[in-house]
Amino acid sequence: MSKMNELNLLVQELKKCGESLVNIADELAEIFSETGKKKTEAPTESAKEYTFTEVRAFLAEKSRAGHTAEIRKILEAHGADKLSALDKGEYAAVMAEAEVLG
Repeated sequence: MSKMNELNLLVQELKKCGESLVNIADELAEIFSETGKKKTEAPTESAKEYTFTEVRAFLAEKSRAGHTAEIRKILEAHGADKLSALDKGEYAAVMAEAEVLG
Protein backbone atom coordinates (compact mmCIF):
# COMPACT_ATOMS: atom_id res chain seq x y z
CA MET A 1 0.00 0.00 0.00
CA SER A 2 1.37 3.36 -0.95
CA LYS A 3 1.94 6.13 1.54
CA MET A 4 -0.80 8.16 -0.16
CA ASN A 5 -3.35 5.37 0.29
CA GLU A 6 -2.34 4.98 3.93
CA LEU A 7 -2.71 8.72 4.45
CA ASN A 8 -6.15 8.68 2.84
CA LEU A 9 -7.25 5.81 5.11
CA LEU A 10 -5.97 7.67 8.17
CA VAL A 11 -7.82 10.82 7.13
CA GLN A 12 -11.04 8.82 6.66
CA GLU A 13 -10.64 7.25 10.10
CA LEU A 14 -9.99 10.66 11.63
CA LYS A 15 -13.19 11.99 10.03
CA LYS A 16 -15.13 9.04 11.47
CA CYS A 17 -13.74 9.81 14.91
CA GLY A 18 -14.79 13.45 14.53
CA GLU A 19 -18.30 12.40 13.52
CA SER A 20 -18.47 10.11 16.55
CA LEU A 21 -17.46 12.98 18.82
CA VAL A 22 -20.17 15.17 17.33
CA ASN A 23 -22.72 12.40 17.92
CA ILE A 24 -21.57 12.03 21.52
CA ALA A 25 -21.87 15.78 22.04
CA ASP A 26 -25.41 15.72 20.61
CA GLU A 27 -26.37 12.85 22.93
CA LEU A 28 -24.99 14.69 25.95
CA ALA A 29 -26.91 17.81 24.96
CA GLU A 30 -30.11 15.73 24.89
CA ILE A 31 -29.40 14.16 28.26
CA PHE A 32 -29.07 17.50 30.01
CA SER A 33 -31.97 19.90 29.90
CA GLU A 34 -31.65 23.63 29.48
CA THR A 35 -31.97 24.07 33.25
CA GLY A 36 -28.86 21.98 33.79
CA LYS A 37 -30.74 19.14 35.45
CA LYS A 38 -30.21 15.65 34.17
CA LYS A 39 -33.28 14.21 32.53
CA THR A 40 -34.49 11.15 34.35
CA GLU A 41 -34.95 8.12 32.23
CA ALA A 42 -36.13 4.84 33.56
CA PRO A 43 -33.42 2.22 33.57
CA THR A 44 -33.78 -0.50 30.97
CA GLU A 45 -34.79 -2.96 33.66
CA SER A 46 -37.60 -0.63 34.77
CA ALA A 47 -38.78 -0.04 31.22
CA LYS A 48 -41.40 -2.74 31.77
CA GLU A 49 -44.92 -1.42 31.82
CA TYR A 50 -46.69 -2.35 35.02
CA THR A 51 -50.40 -2.67 35.60
CA PHE A 52 -52.19 -1.13 38.55
CA THR A 53 -52.74 -4.63 39.95
CA GLU A 54 -49.03 -5.49 39.76
CA VAL A 55 -48.02 -2.25 41.48
CA ARG A 56 -50.71 -2.63 44.15
CA ALA A 57 -49.66 -6.22 44.94
CA PHE A 58 -45.98 -5.32 45.12
CA LEU A 59 -46.52 -2.27 47.31
CA ALA A 60 -48.86 -4.24 49.58
CA GLU A 61 -46.12 -6.82 50.07
CA LYS A 62 -43.64 -4.08 50.97
CA SER A 63 -46.17 -2.48 53.29
CA ARG A 64 -46.73 -5.78 55.11
CA ALA A 65 -42.96 -5.98 55.53
CA GLY A 66 -43.07 -2.71 57.49
CA HIS A 67 -42.35 -0.14 54.79
CA THR A 68 -45.68 1.70 54.76
CA ALA A 69 -44.16 5.10 55.61
CA GLU A 70 -41.50 4.75 52.91
CA ILE A 71 -44.11 3.77 50.34
CA ARG A 72 -46.18 6.83 51.20
CA LYS A 73 -43.10 9.01 50.72
CA ILE A 74 -42.39 7.41 47.35
CA LEU A 75 -45.99 7.96 46.20
CA GLU A 76 -45.92 11.58 47.39
CA ALA A 77 -42.63 12.16 45.57
CA HIS A 78 -44.43 11.10 42.40
CA GLY A 79 -47.40 13.40 42.96
CA ALA A 80 -49.91 11.03 44.56
CA ASP A 81 -51.32 10.69 48.05
CA LYS A 82 -52.48 7.14 47.31
CA LEU A 83 -51.84 4.54 44.64
CA SER A 84 -55.11 5.12 42.81
CA ALA A 85 -54.08 8.77 42.29
CA LEU A 86 -50.71 7.80 40.80
CA ASP A 87 -50.22 8.50 37.10
CA LYS A 88 -49.63 5.28 35.12
CA GLY A 89 -46.46 6.78 33.71
CA GLU A 90 -44.98 6.75 37.22
CA TYR A 91 -45.56 3.03 37.87
CA ALA A 92 -42.09 1.89 36.71
CA ALA A 93 -40.28 4.55 38.72
CA VAL A 94 -42.30 3.78 41.85
CA MET A 95 -41.63 0.07 41.43
CA ALA A 96 -37.90 0.71 41.02
CA GLU A 97 -37.79 2.84 44.16
CA ALA A 98 -39.82 0.35 46.17
CA GLU A 99 -37.65 -2.57 45.09
CA VAL A 100 -34.74 -1.27 47.14
CA LEU A 101 -36.78 -1.32 50.34
CA GLY A 102 -35.69 -4.21 52.58
